[in-house]
Amino acid sequence: MKSKVNTWVLRLIAFTIFSVCSANSMADKFVIGAQRLDYFPHYDFTSSRDRGVAWAILEAFSKYSGHELVYLSLPVKRLQIELQKGNIDFVFPDNPRWDNGIQATQKKVFSEPLVHTLTGSFLTEEKRGHTISSIKTLAVPKGFTPVKWKQRINSNLVKVIEVDDVYEGLQLVNQGKADAIDLEYHVVDYFVKRYPQLAGIELDITLPYKDVPFQLSTVNQPKVIAQLNQFLIEHASEVSQIVKSYQIKQPDALVKQLTLGINETANNQ
Repeated sequence: MKSKVNTWVLRLIAFTIFSVCSANSMADKFVIGAQRLDYFPHYDFTSSRDRGVAWAILEAFSKYSGHELVYLSLPVKRLQIELQKGNIDFVFPDNPRWDNGIQATQKKVFSEPLVHTLTGSFLTEEKRGHTISSIKTLAVPKGFTPVKWKQRINSNLVKVIEVDDVYEGLQLVNQGKADAIDLEYHVVDYFVKRYPQLAGIELDITLPYKDVPFQLSTVNQPKVIAQLNQFLIEHASEVSQIVKSYQIKQPDALVKQLTLGINETANNQ
């Protein structure tokens, strides 16, 4: 009897060691190419401290999967080049609708959204509520794709002014050197609170806006994308708590909130 028990224990130990070794063998080191841009609270991979909600979610996935994730900040336009060369394993953020002109979308595998964002047109108070034809100049961070404005840009109805960072773009709007800027709601809210001189720049939902998912993309690591998708499903509650900790609201809730504000203002006039 004792011999049988010992044999069973030895088999259990061997199975456990095999399982641990197998799990570790599946873990690897990957490089995520990230936009070199302060787009907090969504991301700022140049920060030595809090790098934003996307980083927090990816770090939670790293603990879940055992993969070591290394973040390499690159200019927006450089990301797809390095992905194509194989110098990085993933790009963040990415989206199938963005036209990068380098890496064909059909060759890439995209994760489920890490977070949903509300991207739209931000104007000063005196310019909000005017018709779309009043927007002649649109500030956009270098490498960004203002999809919502593409038709008017291609028709030469709107001129794009590329800026190096969010603050520069907001300053152009504040100084009247650009009619609007295409950015994400929470990012503008963060910068306006950080720089009081920018107060009054707000989203105009009478102009084009959209729910834009921020996703991870790859060419050569589809299995890791599958693991990430599984993590996002199985740990949805944890991911939701991370998003809430950065005070990020869902786009549909924000649109309702902003629409209600417009209606209340109209009723009071």
